[in-house]
Amino acid sequence: MGASPSGADRAFATFLLSAVEPTQFPKPDLPEIAFLGRSNVGKSSLLNALVGAKVAFTSGTPGRTRTVSFFDIALGSGKAVPTLRLADLPGYGYAKISRAAAKEWPKFVEPYLAERENLVLCVVLVDASIPPQESDLYMVDRLRQVGRRVVVAATKADKVPRSKVQSVMNGLKDFLGQAPVAVSARTDDGVLDLWRQVLGSAGIAFKGGRK
Repeated sequence: MGASPSGADRAFATFLLSAVEPTQFPKPDLPEIAFLGRSNVGKSSLLNALVGAKVAFTSGTPGRTRTVSFFDIALGSGKAVPTLRLADLPGYGYAKISRAAAKEWPKFVEPYLAERENLVLCVVLVDASIPPQESDLYMVDRLRQVGRRVVVAATKADKVPRSKVQSVMNGLKDFLGQAPVAVSARTDDGVLDLWRQVLGSAGIAFKGGRK
């Protein structure tokens, strides 16, 4: 069983703003980690599990969120100075999104992914409970093309029978070209492993503290 970050590594998240164009992005003054994935992959639930609080909006209608939301993260205490920032990007590849809405996605996301100077890591979420998706492969390849460091998080791992988890992870590794981190927002499995990589990308040592 996993565990959410706590103690010295406990995250205190403060919502900063939601942007629909590059001019609205916050000043690039903190290491930034972007989270992106298909609209029904459980991105908001995983973000909430990482910071141990309900900060990201979870919608019953995948594809509704059309903004980039930024959260400043302080570690150890809510009064501490923020040391990193998380960016919650809109989902992609969901069949019910209108063509017009789908065309809007790259207009403000592409410049962010390609040009954001303080973007140190992109966490691409893929659904472990369904077959590998071409849209996920496209996104991972696209991020590599623009020189971004990528971590793949395989969500909903709790929905995969334990006897099949390793074969599913191996299949995703072969398909995407790198090994994923198996995570579950429901059980917290893998959350600390992912959090360790998030902190490391921002140059922050993982202390492994507990409440």
